[in-house]
Amino acid sequence: MNAPETISEHSDIELQMNATLDAQRADYLAEGIVTAEQRIDRLNRGIDVLIKYQDQVVEALNSDFSCRPRQVSLITDVAGSITPMKHAKKHLRKWMKGERRPTMFPLNLLGGRSRIEYQPLGVVGVISPWNFPVNLTFGPLAGILAAGNRAMIKPSEFTPATSEVMAMMAKEAWDEKEVAVFTGGPEVGQAFSGLAFDHLLFTGATSVARHIMAAASRNLVPLTLELGGKSPVIISRSADLEKSLTRIMLGKTLNAGQICLAPDYLMVPEEKLHEVIELTQKVVSDMYPSLLDNEQYTSIVNARHYERLQGYLTEVEERGIKAIVINPANEDFSQQSGTHKIPPTLIPEPSDDLKVMQEEIFGPLLPIRTYRDFEETISYINANPRPLGAYYFGEDQGEQEAVLKRTTSGGVCINDVLMHVMQEELPFGGVGPSGMGSYHGHQGFKTFSHAKSIYHQANANIAKLGGMLPPYGKATEKTISMQIKK
Repeated sequence: MNAPETISEHSDIELQMNATLDAQRADYLAEGIVTAEQRIDRLNRGIDVLIKYQDQVVEALNSDFSCRPRQVSLITDVAGSITPMKHAKKHLRKWMKGERRPTMFPLNLLGGRSRIEYQPLGVVGVISPWNFPVNLTFGPLAGILAAGNRAMIKPSEFTPATSEVMAMMAKEAWDEKEVAVFTGGPEVGQAFSGLAFDHLLFTGATSVARHIMAAASRNLVPLTLELGGKSPVIISRSADLEKSLTRIMLGKTLNAGQICLAPDYLMVPEEKLHEVIELTQKVVSDMYPSLLDNEQYTSIVNARHYERLQGYLTEVEERGIKAIVINPANEDFSQQSGTHKIPPTLIPEPSDDLKVMQEEIFGPLLPIRTYRDFEETISYINANPRPLGAYYFGEDQGEQEAVLKRTTSGGVCINDVLMHVMQEELPFGGVGPSGMGSYHGHQGFKTFSHAKSIYHQANANIAKLGGMLPPYGKATEKTISMQIKK
């Protein structure tokens, strides 16, 4: 393909996206009040296509990843998308109700009234990632549609088969003036991120988010950024080690660790390091007696990410650190046909300057740091960028309070990992480099709504009574003196 054709295609898709944005906005304005019934209907249509296309979703995800368990795709991407839509359906009438707010003295005594009404924003853009592509497209749609908006979606080019299935699902469920999907590569994403949306949700890497934010800023588009980072796991001396490591490694091996909230490194008491390693090997072997030909163990999504993870391991080896590969069936991972599987691999006592300790791993590698005094864990977390999740395992109430009150992260789980993201009424989002803003449940409805402040003035001549109406006099001075005293 020559350069003029490439430029022409890029120009065409940009024109098409702008035309769709204009059509959605015009249709939204023409609709006027978006009733609860209309919002529920749109959510129902989303639920219907998720149920109808579940087999195609499973097949597409398995194709894109080269190996992704049917059960994982159904639990995380299909059921994980239906659940927020059902939740929104159940609660949106209550969410839509206005909220009374206190009116300041003395206006409250004179009949003034204050309230908030939640109004749709208009057209919301969604840039979704490849790791849970259906869930991180349809999940946000629950809040977007519940709030009465229209949506335009740009799914990841790394999962092209799944993106095509989602495009078919959207076309069947909604008119393009309600929800539209645009597939394509980075050039489509770049043009998409520069559109004049009323709000833009991006889920992905922090490095990419900087470009998204710069593009959105040209139109002053408000953003919700769901990013990632290095989510720490603290294992206390008071923890039940086998129970803890079973839960940790379930979270680390799910989707082969390709989760923004996956445990990124462990912090364990130094005297328990060897026991932690042995138990980790045991619990992984119990879950996955074999890995290479096991259809229940997910492959790395593509060669690019496989090579990135192998690069981390090469650097570890070159620095003389012995990685511990958990390979229960002693399979030869150099002999793979069509997959990019990497066995769960422990990296004890890594140097902080290693890439595996500097970058979000997004794979089944797990560094293990040790500590002597619990205070070291708090100091280490606070010395690094704020993570999307933080996890504490143990029964020591003082330690729990230290993690909750003295560290900052998007969310926290006590004695588990990942599970907070499954609670629809807990806001999901990061802080600082791990994200901006949040959604899910009622918080998602609020994120994708405009909270309009409304004040009804009393019948009395408030300006005159309060001395605000010129000419200023004694009443003015009395009002001023009342306001500025302690």
